[in-house]
Amino acid sequence: MSTTRAVITSAGTSSRMPDAESRRVRRTPMNWLMLGLAIAVAVAMASPFLLLALNAFKTGADYSTHGPLAWPTTFTFDAFASYLQRVDFPRALWNSILSSAVIAFAGTGLALLASYAIGIGRIRANTAITAILLIATMIPHEALIYPLFYGAQATKTLNTIWSIVIVFTLLYAAFGTYILSSVMSTFPRALLEAAAIDGAGRWRILWQVVFPIVRPTLSVLVVFIFIWSWNEFYIPLILLSDPASQTVPIALSTLRGQHSIDITVINAGSLLSLLPTVVFFFLFQRTISRGVSAGAVK
Repeated sequence: MSTTRAVITSAGTSSRMPDAESRRVRRTPMNWLMLGLAIAVAVAMASPFLLLALNAFKTGADYSTHGPLAWPTTFTFDAFASYLQRVDFPRALWNSILSSAVIAFAGTGLALLASYAIGIGRIRANTAITAILLIATMIPHEALIYPLFYGAQATKTLNTIWSIVIVFTLLYAAFGTYILSSVMSTFPRALLEAAAIDGAGRWRILWQVVFPIVRPTLSVLVVFIFIWSWNEFYIPLILLSDPASQTVPIALSTLRGQHSIDITVINAGSLLSLLPTVVFFFLFQRTISRGVSAGAVK
């Protein structure tokens, strides 16, 4: 009996060997060429960040003597210590996290409600409204700064993070509405009509039928709006002149003097400012990939 099993096992193993070998992908010269090009592009894209990290650990004298491309003679944290002495980084970090999180979730929530009315509610002139929202996202921030400044001054939100929260929530909600309304306009009408026949109202259809389907897209939108609002510079620079309310990019810009610039300190501050967004992106990388793949499948 054991001999029979051994024969069967060896026969089964030998019969599966060609299948396993056939599954192996044989790389052609073109595959190796594309792989080499991909590695070269990755290195080119990562080189600015590597150069930033390299110069952040130099001394000012080392940078002046050997330049930005040289390897540091000694690795030191003096630039980081100097940056933390000049800038209230924990305060700026908290302002950036709070404002970006509120903008991301509030903007996505407004976009969900507005796109539901446009894409599924089929309101009148929905195409014209979507076009207006798209045009609103294309207006340069320089053209909006005067009304935004006087609006923040009139509402007593100037020099508080709530001024940029209001502004960017509406701006990104307009962009999100344009994206989500095109997605919701492709919803199968039979599914919505079946939910209505079962007695579901519009609010229930939104949260029990539409929301579970578009949740991957909403997750991707939240991640991108968070990163975009984190990196916003021009409007926060005008509306947040108080150091207590400044975000990380604005606090970093205060290091530039009128006649001199400490490059190593700016590199250290830029590296510290970049790390939270990189960590946030890697934490939600799977969310982005799931959202993109779900949208592709649909």
